[in-house]
Amino acid sequence: MSLSSALRAPAIEIAGLTKRYGDTLAVDHLDLEVHRGETLALLGPNGAGKTTTVECCEGYRVPDAGSVRVLGLDPRRDARRLRPRVGLMLQEGGVYPLARPREMLHLFARFHADPADPDALLARVGLADARRTRFRDLSGGQKQRLSLALALVGRPEVVFLDEPTAGLDPAARRMTWGHIRELQDDGVTVVLTTHLLDEAEELSDRVAIVDRGRLIALGTPDELTHADRDEVEFSARPGLDTADLAVALGVGVVELRPGRYVVHGPNEPTLVARLATWLERHDVRLGELQAGKRSLERVFLGLTDDSADDALVTGHGTAGEDTGGRQRSGAVPRGEVGA
Repeated sequence: MSLSSALRAPAIEIAGLTKRYGDTLAVDHLDLEVHRGETLALLGPNGAGKTTTVECCEGYRVPDAGSVRVLGLDPRRDARRLRPRVGLMLQEGGVYPLARPREMLHLFARFHADPADPDALLARVGLADARRTRFRDLSGGQKQRLSLALALVGRPEVVFLDEPTAGLDPAARRMTWGHIRELQDDGVTVVLTTHLLDEAEELSDRVAIVDRGRLIALGTPDELTHADRDEVEFSARPGLDTADLAVALGVGVVELRPGRYVVHGPNEPTLVARLATWLERHDVRLGELQAGKRSLERVFLGLTDDSADDALVTGHGTAGEDTGGRQRSGAVPRGEVGA
């Protein structure tokens, strides 16, 4: 393959990936591509097959069927050639309990031809003061930051980040987001697994949602959250009288969860004005108003909620439709999984 062809090829190519553990089908003929320089957020409920998929890409699992290529290489057969080009951030483990951050980072740096400066990297992730603290004595957040530094020290072309901000305080979380944005600016391909949907929406170029080992939605955050029918979503204090509000607006109103409401009506100035009038009359402070768009959380729950499964598999709907018949932007029907 020529250099220009290699640069045009996807960074990660997954075709028909299938993996079983005994009678459990963890990954079910999964097709997915990740473009070079792209940040892909891989989302799904626990047990959806995310970790198995990533471990196959990292070479830690052998697929039962299908193929995986990372930078054009087989993660198992070409492991020696591939590993220097890939960074892995594990959520737990991987570091000897008595090791210190500075010595671990210097050790990992020796595995690469052109590593980042270990001491500068320690400072960047906020571990300069803890550089001589044994790993077992670090806080959970400090361990996460060390894992991130170990993933980045080799200047990788592809990085797999598993729950990179789990256990971090808000300031450390923002710092980690900054490191991920630096990777994006440098053209590094990032695969991010996270349960924090705002993190996925903030950082990713595209979002892939998997459930029961299959790809059920793929698209940019805007594509997935765009509402094809009129809806107004707002936040206010919990427990509003939605029946009375519905009468005032002339359309249905639902409290999705405490303090979060959806108005099922046309996104028009008159509706918003009536809503504002009702809130004023009842002395209710408006928190947030969103029109013509759903949160990624709503999309995710709508696609993966078990209560919707009967409609998804019996022909009364697909993963691309909700109960109102609206096509979900970017969604992939369960029977037509593909990237």
